[in-house]
Amino acid sequence: MRTVPTQSDSVVAQALATPSNFFSSGLRQKVDQLMNILWAGGVNNPMDSIEQISYLLFLRLLTEKDNVLASLDKKYICIFSGKWARYAWGNFVTLTGDQLFNAVRDAIEKLHELPSLSDTGKLLFSRATLKIYDRPTLRAVIQGIDKLDLDAHDGHDLKGDMYEYLLGKLSASGTNGQFRTPRHIIDLMVSLVNPQPKHRICDPACGTAGFLISAFNHILGQNRGIGRKNYPGGKLTPGQWNFLQEQAFAGFDNDANMVKIAILNLYLHQLEKAQIQMMNPLTTGFGGAYPGKKFDVILANPPFAGKVQDESILSDLNYKLNTRATELLFLKWFIDHLAPGGRAGVIVPNGVLFGSTNAATSLRELLLTECDLQAVISLPSGVFKPYSGVGTAALIFENGKKTESVWFYDLTADGFSLDDKRTPIEANDIPDVLAKWPKREEGPNSYRVPIEKIRENDWSLAAGRYKPVTTEAVNHDSPADILRDVLKLENEIVRSGNALLAQIGGKK
Repeated sequence: MRTVPTQSDSVVAQALATPSNFFSSGLRQKVDQLMNILWAGGVNNPMDSIEQISYLLFLRLLTEKDNVLASLDKKYICIFSGKWARYAWGNFVTLTGDQLFNAVRDAIEKLHELPSLSDTGKLLFSRATLKIYDRPTLRAVIQGIDKLDLDAHDGHDLKGDMYEYLLGKLSASGTNGQFRTPRHIIDLMVSLVNPQPKHRICDPACGTAGFLISAFNHILGQNRGIGRKNYPGGKLTPGQWNFLQEQAFAGFDNDANMVKIAILNLYLHQLEKAQIQMMNPLTTGFGGAYPGKKFDVILANPPFAGKVQDESILSDLNYKLNTRATELLFLKWFIDHLAPGGRAGVIVPNGVLFGSTNAATSLRELLLTECDLQAVISLPSGVFKPYSGVGTAALIFENGKKTESVWFYDLTADGFSLDDKRTPIEANDIPDVLAKWPKREEGPNSYRVPIEKIRENDWSLAAGRYKPVTTEAVNHDSPADILRDVLKLENEIVRSGNALLAQIGGKK
C-alpha cells in the first residue's frame, strides 16, 4: 500500500515565514489536495508534480491576464487568438478523457512557439511534456486549479505564497532539497547585503529563485509608502518599478527543472521579465572579454561539492587558480563579476575558509586584498538538514576595497532544531546578528579580527583560530582558612573513629 507524502511542520514554518492570510484562504488545503491527486494518479515524483502544476497554473494565469488586457484596450491583440485560441485555459475545463489529454498535451508541447509569449515564458515551456497520463487524474487537477482563488485578499497577493508552499514539498520529500536554502537564512543574508532599487542583482546558482525574490521583497519593504500609498514599494518611482521588473534581476542554473520553477516563482512575484537562463556560469561566459556582465549585488548558495572538467572551465575564471573545485570556482566568479562597490552575500562550505591547497589559500588572499570582507558568519551545521550536515558560513563582502578587519559571528541557533526534523524552537541568534551588524559590535558570539592577524595565519578564515579565549576570575579562600577547614574535618574524623572503636571494643 502506497502512502501519500505529507508536509513537515518545519517546512511549512519556513515557507510561510512572511505574514499573510495564506492559511485562512484555504489555498494550503487545496494545494495538498492537488499533490495527493497526482500522487494517487501515478505522478509520484514531487518534482514532476510541481512541474505539471506549474505548466497548468501558468496557462490559467496567462489566459486571465490576456482577458483582462483585452477588456481594458479594444486594440489589444490577444495572445490566444487565431489558431492559438484553442490553447486558452477555458477550453480545457469542460473537456474529459482523450479529448482533454490531447488538448492539454498539445498546449504544453507547443506553447513555446506562441508568437506573443515572453522569452521567459518560452523558456518555461521549452521541451515541456505532459506527464499526467491518467485521464480522470488530469481532469481532477484541471478542475482543482480552475477553482483556486488566486485573487488578492486585503491587498495581499497570495499566489507567491501558494507557490512557495508548493516548493516546500521538495524539501519535505528530500527531492532536490539542495536547491532550497531556508527562507530565514536567505532573508538574513539579503538584509545584511541591503540591495537597493537601482542595483543589478544576480544569483548564478539560482535554484528556485529564493534569493532574487527575497531581494525584491526587501527593496519593496525598505520603500514602503506613506498615507494612501502605505504599501510595499509605495515610494518607488515608475522608473524604479520598471527597472526592478525588467532589468534588475538575473539568475542562472544548469538544471532545466530548476530554471522552469524559478521562472514561474518569479512570475508569481511580479517579476515575469526577470532574466533567467539555463547555463553553467563556470563554463559559459556572457560573450566578449571576460567577465562581461558585472552586477551590483550577488546573492548565492552555490553547489558545495563536485569537480568540473578542466577543459570545460572558463580559462579566464581559472587563471592562476588551477582548480576543479566547484565551491572555489564559484567564489572566484563572485569576485570577478562584482561591479566596483558591489556587494555579495554568499554561502560557502567551511573548507573554503581554511583549506590548505594553493587554490584555496590564494583565493582567500585575493578576497581579502581586492575586496572588503566584512563578515564571516558561521552557520549551524544542521541548517541544511536533512539533505546535508556540512559546515557552512555566509560571507559578506564588497568589491573595490581592501579588508581592514573581519567581523566573525558564530551563529549557533537559527530558530529551528538542528536535527533532520528542523522543528521551530525559541533559540535564535539571527535577531542578535541583525542588531550588531550596523556597528559590527563584539559580544559572546561575535568579534573582530584585524587583517594583519589573518595574514600571519596564511589567510585562514577559520573562526576558531581567532576566537577570544575568555577566562573568569575565581575567588578562592585564603590558605589559612583552607588549612583550618582541613584540620577541623580531620578532628571530626578522629572523634568519629574513636567513638566507633569504643563501640567495637564494648561488643567484644
